[in-house]
Amino acid sequence: MSGSHLAQFWRRLHPAADALLDRARLQIARPNALLWHALLGILTGLITGVVIIGFRLAVEGTQALMLPHHGENYEALSLGARLLLPLVGALLIAVMFLRFSAGIRVLGVARVLERMEYHQGHLTLRGFMLQFIGAAVAIVSGHSVGREGPHVYLGASNGSLLGQALGLPNNSIRIMVACGTAAGIAASFNTPLAGVIFALEVLALEYSIATFVPIILAAASADWLFVSVFDANPLFEVPPAVVSSVADLSPVILLGVAAGMVSAAYTQAVQSVAGAAKVLPFFWRLVLGGVMAGLCGALMPQVMGLGFDSLSRLLDSHLAWEFLLTLLAMKLMATSASIGLGIPGGTIGPALFMGALIGNLTAVVAAQFLDASTVPVSFYVLLGMGAMMGASLLAPLAGLTAIVELTHSPGVIMPGMLAIIIALLVSYKGFGKVSLFITMLRANGLDYRINPLIQELRRQAVGGVMNRHFVHQLAELDRAKAECLVADSPDWIIVNKGDKPIYLMPGIAVATFLSRNPKAASIDLLAIPSERLELAPIHLQASLQEAVEIMEKTGAQALYVRRPLAPGIDHIYGVLTRSRIDTAYKY
Repeated sequence: MSGSHLAQFWRRLHPAADALLDRARLQIARPNALLWHALLGILTGLITGVVIIGFRLAVEGTQALMLPHHGENYEALSLGARLLLPLVGALLIAVMFLRFSAGIRVLGVARVLERMEYHQGHLTLRGFMLQFIGAAVAIVSGHSVGREGPHVYLGASNGSLLGQALGLPNNSIRIMVACGTAAGIAASFNTPLAGVIFALEVLALEYSIATFVPIILAAASADWLFVSVFDANPLFEVPPAVVSSVADLSPVILLGVAAGMVSAAYTQAVQSVAGAAKVLPFFWRLVLGGVMAGLCGALMPQVMGLGFDSLSRLLDSHLAWEFLLTLLAMKLMATSASIGLGIPGGTIGPALFMGALIGNLTAVVAAQFLDASTVPVSFYVLLGMGAMMGASLLAPLAGLTAIVELTHSPGVIMPGMLAIIIALLVSYKGFGKVSLFITMLRANGLDYRINPLIQELRRQAVGGVMNRHFVHQLAELDRAKAECLVADSPDWIIVNKGDKPIYLMPGIAVATFLSRNPKAASIDLLAIPSERLELAPIHLQASLQEAVEIMEKTGAQALYVRRPLAPGIDHIYGVLTRSRIDTAYKY
């Protein structure tokens, strides 16, 4: 087929394809569009799985080329290399952000929360590329950051960009962001259930079938790809452990208190570093982050990178308490400096690492009073990981589920509940600390509101609530045209002045006027007795929350729902009044 034939074929196909997509958009806008969202969830999960697998292979492949013997053997590097490597990584990241970021400074989970709160879940391709490359450079160069936060951002971006490319309503884009978030966690560690719970807990989504089903399918499809490329074995192989006596729970309580205190210190350190760094230009902040990471890595190379090799040691045997305390302090310092100064990495991995250190310390203490053979060290290490993650992120169920899926150890569930809740209470109520993600948002002058009414308004699109039984008409018309208009029995009439809709009036008003004035030859819709509501436009993609905000900002009493087809040309899909919005969320 020649190029001219292809062009002719596309011109014939494009209106039909656009009309089909238009009908799909209106169906997806309905609150009960479960099947469509389920299909989009699967697609988002598969795309996210491919991206996360590519990210991991790129990072691990680069580490394998750089580091001797195994991928995270930073200990084998010389002192000078450990000093300089994080600084070189920070310089690369700084140059990339200054050249290409267009003002984007915060990435990871905090950025996802900010876009969900203030921008209806719209993320950008620019942010996606900055996160992929920036996080890869940060991890490879030995900064004390995790990969889970970047994975969440990459997954959320996949869902958002796909929804934007299809022109879907914003309530659907928000669901797809949640799908990508769950898929990102699922494809990080082979933890699909933790991904689902993380999306619901951290993004503060309400539990509903319409939201839950696509998120589950996204996590499952991403995890299927993970298992296909890697394997289904747990990340950490640990012996089974079951609490057999009340005495075994005493160290668990101690562990929970310790994890809560360290979690509060972790949050406070990130907050303090971020606050103090505001006076520095962005470039010098990242340089300082590289210097701090290099110093910490030079003194104790175990803090560099993700630290999975060190985690394996912590799970296997008791270590000297002096070494554990020193490593904990250095990890806390290195991570707080990297995250607080703007290195684009995650906070979850370091929290798990610090929790493992707390768990090993607890095992060392417990061995002085209890028979160490009855409860293996891995038991306390797992509880410490869950407690630290749950407390620092204010996501207790995600923390508990993660350690069960990471190790396939259901025996930690009951004591894990105890340790995580104690740690959360100590950090949240005892020290007044919110989650790390909210802390990072506030450090950058933003906040995240959790309001049930706003959540409900965000969940519904204007396209699913609008009244589609309307006509639009110039203000002046003759009697014959008015009688034809009445014959269609429209609920509403959009009154145009020129090409611009200005008022909305009930259709019954014209019928009433005609019956009371049988000799009237013409009608002025702006003059006959009737209620007339001032109009403002709203895009078909918008949610009910945006509709309410537009009404409050403009003073409009009603909205007409439109989608631009060309410059100056809109297609009007329906009308929306305040009473219709109230009915949608109340009933």
